[in-house]
Amino acid sequence: MSVLRMDNVGVVVTDLDEAVAFFGALGLEEEGRATVAGPDVDRLVGLDGVRCDMAVVRTPDGYGRLELMRFESPSSPVGDPGAAVNVLGIRRVMFAVTDLAETVERLRGHGAEPVGDVVTFGAHTLAYLRGPGGILVALAQEGG
Repeated sequence: MSVLRMDNVGVVVTDLDEAVAFFGALGLEEEGRATVAGPDVDRLVGLDGVRCDMAVVRTPDGYGRLELMRFESPSSPVGDPGAAVNVLGIRRVMFAVTDLAETVERLRGHGAEPVGDVVTFGAHTLAYLRGPGGILVALAQEGG
């Protein structure tokens, strides 16, 4: 067997503090921050002159983590923060929540905007929100 677990998902952001606050409002806990730079980092990611500030946030159960990254250099190419959910690549991160309506309202206070309607599928009620920098976040409440 080669895979032991998935450690984290990396998300590039324009404002690290805003992203940490947004995911904190969702209920994730900041685990730590660091700045990485130097020739080993350059070789690892295939870029020259990397300087990246990052923060790791984790779910309350301690298993799920996001690595939020803001590149000071080289500057990040401009993407489409309004890209639809069907654009190729990693498009969203989903979290299980206990109170969907309350969570949506709390995140709206941090700039989140609904992508579509709140919909019930089977045993789950779901909502998609667009957070800081266009990050798509899906929320799922079991039992509707």
